[in-house]
Parts: sequence; structure tokens; C-alpha cells
Amino acid sequence: MAIPKQERLVSLVMCLLAARRYVTKEELRTSIESYRLCTSDEAFDRMFERDKDDVRELGFTIETGANDPLVESADGYRIRPEHNTLPPVDLDPEEAAALALAAGAWQQSSLSGAATGALYKLKAAGVEIDTAPLTSVEPRVAARESAFGPLLEALRTRRPVQFSYRASGAAEPRVRVVEPWGMSCWRGRWYLVGWARDREEQRVFRLERVLDKPKPRILREQLRAPVPENVDIRAQVARFAGEGGEGTARIRLRSGAGFPLRARATAVKPVDEAWDELELPYGHGLHNWLAEFGAEVVVVDPPDLRAAVIRQLRAAAGLPAGADAVNEGAA
Repeated sequence: MAIPKQERLVSLVMCLLAARRYVTKEELRTSIESYRLCTSDEAFDRMFERDKDDVRELGFTIETGANDPLVESADGYRIRPEHNTLPPVDLDPEEAAALALAAGAWQQSSLSGAATGALYKLKAAGVEIDTAPLTSVEPRVAARESAFGPLLEALRTRRPVQFSYRASGAAEPRVRVVEPWGMSCWRGRWYLVGWARDREEQRVFRLERVLDKPKPRILREQLRAPVPENVDIRAQVARFAGEGGEGTARIRLRSGAGFPLRARATAVKPVDEAWDELELPYGHGLHNWLAEFGAEVVVVDPPDLRAAVIRQLRAAAGLPAGADAVNEGAA
């Protein structure tokens, strides 16, 4: 099974950054799994040269040299921590908080295991390892969706990606071809924003709804649609998630329930002992969120939001859509 390129690059950076001396190509080939799987010396050389270019493109300085001062040939590689650090940066509290969240981005990613394994192999081969500099590249982001890696690679290489997607309320998944613009995490869920070729319009996709089989496939072709300048990915995701502020929705919520909804409400007032009435920012996708609360929620206004929640609940229950359907729970 092919190993994702981003996993291989993380392993290479961590090996070169942690080594206390120059590491030879042969040592890297025996330590990094992707290189060991190469079927020939020529295939390994091509892959290694491309990876070095990609690592340099990411901003790392790779030095070449020899460990023996009497040897003129430079047969090893290193990334010196002192040459790959930023100068002092002053951040306000909000900027610092944003960077702290970004630093946690790979916490549950599969990349960390492969890179750590490569370090152990280098250490077993006699290379002295210093793990202190690795905090700058240690994977730490919560990205549980299996589609995250392939979609991130499609973004990095600026290639369209094909995947099977089950839209909210849809009975069957559809194959979609998307030219990716960006991804954003909103309230613990990851979303992809891009140009959907089948719809010929900008769309937002929730990664949880991208099916595992078949896996997302990066197409070997260029993007067709121009990427808008200054596109606000987070704003697009917020609107899709129902928090874009296109209007105001009124709902009734059972007392003591739905605390995430209460946190987003612009107004809350009691109706009786059992129910409270809330006003929420109303945007595309709010019906998906409200439907998750089931019988705890009743939609008062607007009518189109009420109808969308009813459709969502009927689809989840396997019932046919009906104009005269009566909703016993969220409506």
C-alpha cells in the first residue's frame, strides 16, 4: 500500500532535524519506510531529490556535508535547529491563542507514528538523536476524518480531487469532483471549500460525509476555475454550518437542554416551565444542526427552516418526504 507523501516528508524533516550529525542517503533509505519500499536505486534517487525540493519549499534549510573532516565529498544531510528558527515575535493574546490552536492540529494524525518509527531506526543505526527541536514539527492537530490527509495533499499540490459524498438527507452518495480552495475546522468538524465541477459553483463539504471507500483520489490535471482572491474560507464554512447571520431564526428549546444552542443564541426567554424561546443567527445549514437535537427543539420561524428540519428528520427515519408531514419532535 502506498504511503502518503505528507507522511514521508514529515518523517524526513524529523530525521534531519533530530540528527546530531550529517545523515547519509543510505541511512535515510533504511530508516524511512517509504524509501525502503522503493524497488530500485533510480526510483529512490528520484523520490529523494523531489522530497528535498519540497522540504526546502516548506522553508527548511537542508545542509550537506561530511562527518569526517578529512573527507572532501559531502555525502550527508542535516537541518540545523538554530538555522531554522524564527526571530522573536510579539503576539497579542488573540494571535497567540490562534497559534496555540494551530499547533494542536496534528494531535491524532497518523503522521506521528511513522516519523517516530523512522527516528528509532536512525538511533538503532548509531545516529545520535536530539528530540528537543522536534516540538516545532510534532504532529498535534485533531483530524479524525480519514479524508483529511488526501484533501490536504490536493490543496498543497493544487489539484482537483474526486470523492464519494453523502449529502445531508440524501439516500445515496454521489461522486463529486472538487477543485479545493481551503479547509477549516468549525466547532470540532472539518469542512472543505472549493469549486464543484458538477454543480459549476462554489460548495462546502463536510469531511465526515466523505466516504472511506473508495478513498478520495487526487486527479492528475490542473484546476480549471480561477481561485477567487481573498476568499474567506472560515466565513464560507460558518454560513454553511448555519451561523453566517443571513437572518434570525426563532426556536423553542426544552428547559435544561441544548446548551450549544443557548451559547449561540442572541436572545433567550422562558415560555413556561418546560420550554424556552431562543433567537439564533440563521444561515445555510442550520437545519442540520437543529435536527441533531431531535425532540428537544421546535422551530417557530421561519417556515422554510421548519420545513428543512422536517425533511431532515424524515430522511433520517427512512420516511418519504411529504408536504403535510407532522413533526412530533424538532420542527
